[in-house]
Amino acid sequence: MALQKGDFILINYTAKVKETNEVFDTTIQEIAQKEHLQKEGDIYEPRLIVVGEGWVLKALDDSFSTMEPTKAAQVEILPENAFGQRDPEKVKRVTIKQLAAKGINPAIGLRIEYGGKNATIRSIGAGRVLLDFNPPLAGKTLTYDVTVEKKLETNDEKIAALIHRRLPITEESQFKFAIQDKALAIDMPEETFYIEGVQIAKRGIALDMQKFFPDLEETKFVEVFKAPPKPAEVKPVAEETETKS
Repeated sequence: MALQKGDFILINYTAKVKETNEVFDTTIQEIAQKEHLQKEGDIYEPRLIVVGEGWVLKALDDSFSTMEPTKAAQVEILPENAFGQRDPEKVKRVTIKQLAAKGINPAIGLRIEYGGKNATIRSIGAGRVLLDFNPPLAGKTLTYDVTVEKKLETNDEKIAALIHRRLPITEESQFKFAIQDKALAIDMPEETFYIEGVQIAKRGIALDMQKFFPDLEETKFVEVFKAPPKPAEVKPVAEETETKS
């Protein structure tokens, strides 16, 4: 049965530039390692998508309606439906001294921030640097090899996946939650208490719950700080007394 708008799905994909076959994104760790894409802290696993919510390129999102779970598919996306055509007006030259003044050591292919915008260094020569402010994939035709690994059916599956989407460094099974009187209570594992950006993640989870489960009136995050276990009490060994005759 084809997928519909609003379906919760987990997908694996590998995205390439059609012209060069270069992989620029993937959810599969082995491919990320092979293509030298893996960075410290990155997590590779099936990605949660709610069909029609725009969590991926629109052309890819629209293609989900033709897919079925567990069946591999390939989607080709033209530049105008991806990152647009390259704009020659977004390419400019600056001096190496200008970059050095900002603490930038230029190298071809390096992504930098300049003038409040992101740019790619395309060439270096004669004391000047060519900066390209176009998106790196502008003008490229993209291909996505996609497999819908699973369609989530139950509310518990969907809630767990929404939590994991915002806090992916922990296993879904570590988050325990319950719904009572239109309130969702989420027990936060202790390892999440001090994660950078955890408050923003919690806010995002709460907004997700309001959107996808409108009957819920509130979302609670329960953090329990447990005291360290006390050392076991060691009882003194009774000394043997020597009986004198």
